[in-house]
Amino acid sequence: MRELIIDDVDSGTSRLGRAWRLVGDTVMGGVSRGTLTQETVAGRAARRMRGSVSLENNGGFLQMALDLAPDGEVFDASGMAGLGLTVCGNGEDYNVHLRTRDLDRPWQSFRARFHAGPEWRQVTLPFSAFTAHRTEAPLRLERLHRIGLVAIGRAFEADLAIARLVFFCADDAA
Repeated sequence: MRELIIDDVDSGTSRLGRAWRLVGDTVMGGVSRGTLTQETVAGRAARRMRGSVSLENNGGFLQMALDLAPDGEVFDASGMAGLGLTVCGNGEDYNVHLRTRDLDRPWQSFRARFHAGPEWRQVTLPFSAFTAHRTEAPLRLERLHRIGLVAIGRAFEADLAIARLVFFCADDAA
């Protein structure tokens, strides 16, 4: 499969030169708490988000986010068919949230769900699997801005690790 590597923690490769960051619901008054570290998880170098997701004070999420382009700019993923993630976790479901420059509210995104079990595995999410959340805007791949891996929607203990993130090419999606 032909792919564009966005982040490969094992090899130390980050094609974008940007850092992942932790975003919690505290930005909106929630009380979820978490950490984002780089460490070895089940024998692999990984970025790991851990914490408690709480629904108190209208909260309910923790997110590890990566801006794909500097402020005001876009990342053109047209010609790509989707995302590939190498993940492991604590047996919970998590989301990938995509944001484009067409979205102006923080709660708007395009979302797809995946499961992160205790063993490392490759998750393939075609862009066609993403659904619009609280927006009528279409997913315009030429206007991508951010990817978020999100623990959301219910009170639980989050533990999600990612070792690799890629876009895969449309001609390889079949």
